[in-house]
Formats: sequence, structure tokens, C-alpha cells
Amino acid sequence: MPPAKTLRDVRSLAEAGLVPSERLPALEAVAARYAVAITPAMAELIDPANANDPIARQFVPSSEELVSAPGENGDPIGDVIHSPVDGIVHRYPDRVLLKPTHTCAVYCRFCFRREMVGPEGLANLTPAQLDAAFAYIAGRPEIWEVIVTGGDPFVLSPRRLAALMDRLEAIAHVKIVRFHTRVPAVDPDAVTDDLVAALKRSTKTVYVALHANHVRELTPAARAACARIIEAGIPMLSQTVLLRGVNDDPAVLAELMRAFVETRIRPYYLHHGDHAPGTAHLRTTLEEGQAIMKALRGTVSGLAQPTYVLDIPGGHGKVPVGPNYLAEGAVEDPSGALRPYPPIA
Repeated sequence: MPPAKTLRDVRSLAEAGLVPSERLPALEAVAARYAVAITPAMAELIDPANANDPIARQFVPSSEELVSAPGENGDPIGDVIHSPVDGIVHRYPDRVLLKPTHTCAVYCRFCFRREMVGPEGLANLTPAQLDAAFAYIAGRPEIWEVIVTGGDPFVLSPRRLAALMDRLEAIAHVKIVRFHTRVPAVDPDAVTDDLVAALKRSTKTVYVALHANHVRELTPAARAACARIIEAGIPMLSQTVLLRGVNDDPAVLAELMRAFVETRIRPYYLHHGDHAPGTAHLRTTLEEGQAIMKALRGTVSGLAQPTYVLDIPGGHGKVPVGPNYLAEGAVEDPSGALRPYPPIA
């Protein structure tokens, strides 16, 4: 039986049988630094007998998180230097991130905002801070899209989401509102009719981007939650992080991408792991990621091909880093053979 409520400390994880009691002292040190939360839906998926369980690797703390690697820092993609007011990140000209909350339904062990989220992280925006954030958006007509993230915006009540949409509705130059969330997979019952109605109350075009990293996260309940969103006319995209021991295998990643497509979710981004503190054990190399993407090309439908991207450390933006198929006077085909290009008469 899954736990009745979200597990929020390592002692609860031990009581649920997800970690052995002898590991508690070491894991208490991890939990003192980084937030822990595992929903019943995710706890039910974890196989405690499998030391390499891909769901556990995402959510169960590890003592490896206290090991820092060169280049890691608490703001690996430069949110702070692009934050003109609290709750806003303005890195690209035509879009901003709006972060009304720094609370999540689950806390990922690889999170690039792990120093900002959770009970000991940044607080939710106050009404005055929200007013300043919306004033910033309203005062800049170049902002075409608002990406609501955090934290996870779907932990907010439908009433608060509706109020947020009403504020954005009043800003004429904002045309697109995109929500980034894990909730449809990790807490599918939270995707209620009221939540969906809150997303639909505006005339803005709304997208929902679902973060999932392994096909097992797309349970029947998760797929039904996504269907409630999609059948309300809200398109969905996927976001996945390439993680060692979770999805760093072409067959595993292909299964996940096909499952997204089957769920009517368009594969969007495959993120290279960021240099957040204590995450080296979960990061692959760029070369490994490129090899995986090359293995997908030609064997998996084009509908199921995400774009492999890297957020350049220091806040310099996101760029595609997929494999290169061009050589001098030739192009590499999906089998790896070089073909002359332009073609020889």
C-alpha cells in the first residue's frame, strides 16, 4: 500500500520501507540541506529491493548529494542575475519566468533550483511582490510569453491560479501563458476540474509543460490527469532531464518519448543536467547525451524526438547541443555512414 500522505523527512522514508534505517544518520544530513518530499503516487512506484530504481534515484536522498564537484554552484543557470524584481527572471527578450511559489509537490534530487525551493528556500511571493512582478510584465510590451514556474505552480489552489490568470488577462501584449509542472504525474488527483477551469478562464493561449523522466511516471492515473488538461483544449509539451541511471539509455528514453506522444504530449526538451550542488552522480557527459540522441534518430518516430539542450552556466541562455551530422562534403546518415553532399552527379 502507498503511504497515505506525502513523505517529507527521511524517517518517514524509512518507515515506508524506502530506505534502510541504518542510512538515517547520513540521510538526515542531506535532508538538513535539501528538501525532501515524495508523494504517495511516486512512493508507490519505487521498488526498495532495486538499488538502482529509476524513480528512487530521482526522489530518495543520497549521501552523494553532499559531495560537491568542480563548477557546481547554487544558481547554475543564472536566475539571480536576470531577476529584475522578486519572482521574475527575464533572460530572453520576448518571455519571462514568473515564480509565484517556491514549493513543489516533490523535490527532485537533481533540481537546479534546489538552493531556492522547499521549506528552507525562498518564500512564496507576497501580495506586494506579486504586484511588482505583474507591473514589470505590464510595463514591457516586448513580453509575449509568461512561463509560470517555481517551484511548481500547480501546487497553488485553483483560486490562486485563477487570480493569476485574471492578472495576466489584463495585460494585452501577453499572448501565451505556459505552466511548467510535475503535478499531473506525481500527484494526478490534484489535477481537478477546478484547476483546469482556472487555466481556461483567460483568453490567452495556455500551454502546460510536464516534467517526467521515466516511462513509469506516466501511470494510468497520470495519463488520465493529462487527458483532463488536453481535452479542455490546452496543449501539452514535455520536459525531461537526462539523468545517469534513470534514462541515459536509448531504449529507455525512446520508451518515454513514445509514451509522451501516446498521451498526446509533444516531446519538447531533453535537458542536459545542470551543475547544481551535489548532482554530479546524476549528470552524464554531453558526448553521452549526443550519442543517445543519435541512436534515437532514424529508429524512433520524428514525433518522439526531443531537442537536446544545455543551459549555459552563468545565465548565458539555452542552446541545442544535439549531435552533428555534417562533415566536409558529406552528411552522416542514421546508420552512421557518410554520404556525399551536395550529391555527386
